[in-house]
Amino acid sequence: MKLILLLTFTAFLSKCSSPNGDPTPDTKPVVSITSAPVTEGTNVLFTIALSISSVSATTIDIVTSPNTASTADYTTTNVSTTIPAGQTSVTVTIPTNNDSIGELTETFTLTGTVTSSNTSNTAPILAIGTIIDNGIVLASELDIWLTKGDQSVLLQKQNTTQLFGTTANTFQTITIDENQTYQTIDGFGYTLTGGSVEVINSLNATKKQELLQELFGNTATSIGISYLRISIGASDLNSTVFSYNDLPNGQVDTAQTNFSLAPDNAVILLLKEILLINPNIKIMAVPWSAPSWMKNNYTTVGSSLATIYYNSYATYFVKYIQGMKSNGITIDAVCPQNEPLNPNNNPSMTMSAEQQLSFIKKLGLAFQNASITTKIVSYDHNCDVPSYPISILSDATAYPIVDGSAFHLYGGDISALSTVHDAFPNKKVYFTEQWTSSTSDFRNDLKWHVKNVIIGSMRNWSVNALEWNVANDPNFGPHTAGGCSQCKGAITINNSTTYTRNVAYYNIAHASKFVPTGSIRIASNISGNLSNVAFKSPSEKKVLIVENDGNTTETFNIKFNGKWITTSLEGGSVGTYIW
Repeated sequence: MKLILLLTFTAFLSKCSSPNGDPTPDTKPVVSITSAPVTEGTNVLFTIALSISSVSATTIDIVTSPNTASTADYTTTNVSTTIPAGQTSVTVTIPTNNDSIGELTETFTLTGTVTSSNTSNTAPILAIGTIIDNGIVLASELDIWLTKGDQSVLLQKQNTTQLFGTTANTFQTITIDENQTYQTIDGFGYTLTGGSVEVINSLNATKKQELLQELFGNTATSIGISYLRISIGASDLNSTVFSYNDLPNGQVDTAQTNFSLAPDNAVILLLKEILLINPNIKIMAVPWSAPSWMKNNYTTVGSSLATIYYNSYATYFVKYIQGMKSNGITIDAVCPQNEPLNPNNNPSMTMSAEQQLSFIKKLGLAFQNASITTKIVSYDHNCDVPSYPISILSDATAYPIVDGSAFHLYGGDISALSTVHDAFPNKKVYFTEQWTSSTSDFRNDLKWHVKNVIIGSMRNWSVNALEWNVANDPNFGPHTAGGCSQCKGAITINNSTTYTRNVAYYNIAHASKFVPTGSIRIASNISGNLSNVAFKSPSEKKVLIVENDGNTTETFNIKFNGKWITTSLEGGSVGTYIW
């Protein structure tokens, strides 16, 4: 865009001039401002002139202000300049900016206030700058993807041109330092429950493939889910309760001879479809319960694994890993038990820290004997009992077996992840589940989940961040009798041809789409209401996720390598910034 700055000025002429225009010796000088046209991005040189030289210095205050042009087109200026005694002019330089936007003619105003008493015009003097577009558009140095709490904007790329610069301002600043690094990221995603599979399979073939590509692909319209959690046997978001070795009451099968993955055939088939789209997706598998015949009470709800079946249950895990592998599905990690301190789901099973420690030792040996390299992750429950995973990692035998600890946030504070990490910095922490409720609202869930599940877990060393179920139907099913009846999936499958994206979709997408597996968290400071976390991707892209936890718009700088971009974010909104 060419910037042609044409200045016009009307001044008060001295009444002491002679008829032919020549000043008399006692005439005070008149101040005027002129400039030559410039091309956008070039400095404007304003010449401030006196009609005759003055016997004393003349001071003039210069202030620029926007008119139809914005301050993106030129550098805002508020300075004082002096014409020395005996001289008649001075030059003021005001840089202009190539804002790279095609525009119509625009103007801005230059105001000069004469503060010296030795000039004839003491009122403000005005000049108008004219800006003419030249059609040159620079590539933006920053991409912005935005979701607003009022849902007026949903994961939408903003059509703005953002360029890093060094123009000083007084706004708050988020400074990103790529030289200060933290954990490497495994991925972002959800739990693919049996119920999720059931409703996804109810879509017709075209819509099903469209949804899978959107969730797991890497195209412009995909969100790039890179991590899935699945249940070993049924979770409470299955239509029915089952394990892979159910027997009538009174029968046992310690050798796991009758073990079969057949009840999860639909999950296996859908995982194969997902792996065709993203063959590198990481998968964590977790049981909600052992088979009922292995528990102290023959029940699917609560009770504990009987000590005499610890070795048999380790064999159950081995057969599961091997069976999935034979179907082309690699299980990256397992947890011994989902929510081991929760006896209320159907299915569920309690497992104290002492019980889990004993079982992990059996499981680690079974994996070693079967040459299984799948990671073993402890706990998988709320942040209010960090002593549970700490007690397991404190055991000398279990320490080398356990890869890390997994957490939910239905109790406690997300900082518990750092508590465990700081105690055992060589062990990973995982964030593996958080539900969104059918009774909560979009704005509050967007704010809370992005602040805690995404930003909070990452700033507390987690290698992943997972929301709860991928999908359900409009009635928040399927679920077991006694299972969660208010869990809202990331996707609602309305019928065979339509689906709706819910808040959990956007919570995860703001990270998964831009922070692939292998990214590294880098340093960024929290500023006021602006919760944030930053990453460097394997392709060297920098990614900053910001959540405005307040109720009003916040203007701030994103500073990197000594330069910054000024932007703003509405209260209750989330922005992902990529450069």
